[in-house]
Amino acid sequence: MKKTIIILFLAPLLFILGLLVSGHGYILTAISRTYLVGNSTANINDHQQFETRLIKAGQTQAWATSRDFPKALPPELTSYLEKHNAIAFLVLHKGQLLSEQYFKGYDQTNKTNSFSMAKTLVTLLLGEAIEEGYIENLQQPITDFLPEFNKDPNGKLVSIGSLSTMTSGYEWDEHYYSPFSPTVELFYGDDVESFLLAGHFSSKPEETFYYSSASTQLLGIILDRALKQKNPEMTLSRYLSEKFWQPLGMNADALWHLDAQGMELAYCCVNTNARNFAKFGQLMLQNGRWQGQQLIVPFFVQMMSQPYKVDSYGYSTWINQNHSPKYHAFRGHLGQRIIIVPEQELVIVRLGESRGDDIVGAESLYIKQALSLLE
Repeated sequence: MKKTIIILFLAPLLFILGLLVSGHGYILTAISRTYLVGNSTANINDHQQFETRLIKAGQTQAWATSRDFPKALPPELTSYLEKHNAIAFLVLHKGQLLSEQYFKGYDQTNKTNSFSMAKTLVTLLLGEAIEEGYIENLQQPITDFLPEFNKDPNGKLVSIGSLSTMTSGYEWDEHYYSPFSPTVELFYGDDVESFLLAGHFSSKPEETFYYSSASTQLLGIILDRALKQKNPEMTLSRYLSEKFWQPLGMNADALWHLDAQGMELAYCCVNTNARNFAKFGQLMLQNGRWQGQQLIVPFFVQMMSQPYKVDSYGYSTWINQNHSPKYHAFRGHLGQRIIIVPEQELVIVRLGESRGDDIVGAESLYIKQALSLLE
């Protein structure tokens, strides 16, 4: 009996010690922020377990509403959303709220995690940084800001733009559920900058497409360094606030996840509500123009929403030109979506705690059912 008690006592200690010694201490953080709070993966409310930085709002600009607002969603769509744990579904037509519904006790004030929809936001910041001269252009070598890769045969050839198009060739395994995945270490580790700058580029840039959170985080590090060269106090959160959050009249401050060094997790994790996410869809639909002000040049927005190396992806934007009608989208883990349908002047936002397996099928359903509201 005593031996059993000793083994039961020592086993978890040895497990913890093994993780720490092997450099996998981040797994303990992952466990504490997922399984110990009742989840099996990162979740839309996990800003409560992270350090965050404010993205400050300014004067609120309320959404205009259509004459029929709020229009009830079709029963088929409501059933699908409930089945797959949606928490919000918004439809906007011609810049006006047409339908808005919340589920599972959520409402229009809840801040939830964008996950990888933040990748598209970071590329919008890149476009603004180029316009303002912080960065020369999309072809500028990453080594101008990341000299750590000067001795990397492939890394020294990489352009800043290739990080956004996922064609950089950085060695990576994009996997969200294996505890030994670098993506999990990136999310729960203490120092994302040191972690990624110790990596390498395994293939030449522009040869292959591989969707990679590492690429966007490297882009975030470049933006952070470029901004700080001119203003040491500038952060990605402040830049997002000044260039987009306040001009768009967001209705509340947002939160951006940080690592232990105070670096934004640029590839994910901007936390706000559905109405605010919708404004980025409307901004894209309007080619970067908002309330008479051009927040970002139209050419850059149009470029983002055109295929680059593969038919389904441009500059940090998912694209489906085979669908009728054509659309492009921000996508995030667990089914976070901002869908833009230019032909119909339609923006759709779907947020949720999980999603079904058929990504494109779900988006097609959302569009079909949203279009039915216009009839």
